[in-house]
Amino acid sequence: MRTPTFVMLGVLTAGVAEAQSLAERILAPRNGTVRITFASRPELCGDGETFISDRSRGEHNYVNYERGDGRGWRRACLDGPARVAISLFDGSIRRVRVYVGGAWRNTGAEDVHDLGVVSAPRAAEALLALARQNARGKEAIFAATVADSVSIGPDLLRLAKDDRTPRESRKTAVFWLSQMAGDSATAGLEDLATDDDEDREVREQAVFALSQLRHDEGIPALIKVARTNADPGIRRKAIFWLGQSDDPRVLALFEELLTKRR
Repeated sequence: MRTPTFVMLGVLTAGVAEAQSLAERILAPRNGTVRITFASRPELCGDGETFISDRSRGEHNYVNYERGDGRGWRRACLDGPARVAISLFDGSIRRVRVYVGGAWRNTGAEDVHDLGVVSAPRAAEALLALARQNARGKEAIFAATVADSVSIGPDLLRLAKDDRTPRESRKTAVFWLSQMAGDSATAGLEDLATDDDEDREVREQAVFALSQLRHDEGIPALIKVARTNADPGIRRKAIFWLGQSDDPRVLALFEELLTKRR
């Protein structure tokens, strides 16, 4: 049986309202530190203090430290949860710190406001909502990327295209799009890179992000930019990043460009 459209719209609206209310609750104290806790992606681990590792990328699960006596010791890389501390001053975000693993210390300080455990999708939506309105948005975006059970790629693309969002947040959104495999991420970055009405720095970041896609997934889009983009500066950026690859398609493009100059 199909769910009535108005019921689905009601569920989506409720979800947005909840995320907005969480963002409002985060900003409500105006000063101090607000804490939230939520489930982190299963491939992530951390020591709850100094590092976060991504097992899916083959990174080490441990970071080595040296004691004063010269004997090494290791911190275990623990599975979640994600813990985010948002520092506020006069209603503005001053810093966002992200941890995976461990637990909060009960400092008893009056300026620490713990909102407890929230759902990961709700946390991600709220953090991205904060990123749209705050100059410290790039830290909030990183915090959103660690959330479990949510795909934020479409939200990042909308954020990157929103010229009302602070530029640093938009560029950070483009960077995280480059870390996500898939045709949708590649297409979104290509759209940003080739949009003549888009902010120049955001377009340049999109070209760079295409060069960082895994398995040379961005090569076709970069070749298209290098061949057809109306902005000579953007074409040069694409050609520069293509030059870092030994892909045969890139060599064929360079041969083509050199032939045209003769």
